[in-house]
Parts: sequence; structure tokens; C-alpha cells
Amino acid sequence: MSGDRPARSRGRVAVAATLALLAAACGETADEQPAAANQAQAASVGADKDPVIAAALRDQIMVDPKLVQQANADTLRPPAQPESLGLPPENVADAAFKAEAGALKTAPAASDKCPQCAAARRALTLGALAASQGASANCVRNTAYSANWANRLPQSVPLYPDARVTEAAGADQQGCALRVVSFVSAAPPQRLLDWYHTRTSEAGYRNGHGMEGADHVLAGTRPAAAFMLHVRRRDGGGTSVDLMVDDAR
Repeated sequence: MSGDRPARSRGRVAVAATLALLAAACGETADEQPAAANQAQAASVGADKDPVIAAALRDQIMVDPKLVQQANADTLRPPAQPESLGLPPENVADAAFKAEAGALKTAPAASDKCPQCAAARRALTLGALAASQGASANCVRNTAYSANWANRLPQSVPLYPDARVTEAAGADQQGCALRVVSFVSAAPPQRLLDWYHTRTSEAGYRNGHGMEGADHVLAGTRPAAAFMLHVRRRDGGGTSVDLMVDDAR
């Protein structure tokens, strides 16, 4: 009896191992069993022969601590620093305003006598500027300030395309048609002088050009109307402009 006990034990272990294998195979079809075995064998062989694969399988999975607590898997990582809201240099657009051959008429040659230059430079308000350039006292007295006046310039003396208006005023009461606008432009002074000379001369104005130091004034008249353009180069590039139009028609 005692001699048969080890043999029976070994027999029970063999039967148990066989039953375990059969139970594991019950969930797979005949085709899947060899395929699974082949895949496991291929993975084992590949990992043994390829050190890159082996290292990748053994390395620890890396996670981003900034995103691990977020439920949305598609969430973007926040920027490392706040977005810069700085403006580009004011002369960044200078290259866009190079003179085009034949596109504009050249402004008249500048005279070294320019009383309008000094008057425009001394004016502290747009109303004072209009008065210094000969606008009627009645119109100056009725001048109102609003950026909307920049949109009400006559077609003969329009606002320059890239103008950034800083202040505007005007008067329409009692026969007045006064517009005064201050703006800055990325264009150089000569470009502005040529552009306004071209537009106004085509509208029937007869123009003159005066210069005193860094100040230029282009002024013109036609029946019952006058305009004045005061330009000066800005230290950082571009041009500061004061534009006055008195068109009573």
C-alpha cells in the first residue's frame, strides 16, 4: 500500500495538469489555439533577438503629471508662458509703401517759407489748428470732437488707407463743412505728400508745398473749398499727420 502511494500521487498530478490545459483551451477555437501559440512564441523570440523591442517592453511607462488628472484625453498642454500682447514696430509696414512708378504724382517742390508749418506746430487742439489755418470763427466755435468725423471726410480729400486716427473734430452747422483729423501712418512723409497731391489735384485743387525743418505742409484751394495737410516724421518710423478740410459746398 505504501509503495503504491507515490505512483497514485504522480498520476493525480498528471491528470490535474491535463484537465487544466483542456479547460484553458475550451474558450478557443481550433484555429485560434495554434495562432495564439505562434504569436506568443514570435513575441518571445523577437524580444530576445531585438534589443530595442526588449528595452521598450521592459521600460516603465512615462506619463505627463500635468495631464494625468485630466479626464479629456485630447486636452492640450497649457502654454509655458502667457501669450505676448506686444505690438509690432510702427515701421513694420514701411516696405509696403514704396513708391510705384507712375502710380502717383510727385508733390510740388517744397518752399522754405512755410508760415502754416509754424502755426500748425503751435496749435494745441484741433479747433486751434483750424483757426490757425484760416477756418471761420463761427465754424471753429461750433467744432465738436468725435472719431466719427474721420469717416465724414469728403471724397476729394479722403482718409489715407492705413491711417490710425488719434483724434477728429468737425462742424456742420450754419453753413460749415469743417473736418479736422489727426492720425498716424506707417508710410513715410513723402508718400503721404504725393498721395494727397494726386487725389486733391485730380479733384480740382491747386496745391503748394512748404517746409520748415521736419515739418511739411501741403495746402490747396478750389472754389469755396480748401485743405491743409501737415506731416512730420515720427522718431520710431512712420508719419504723424494733421488734415483739415473746409468744403462749404
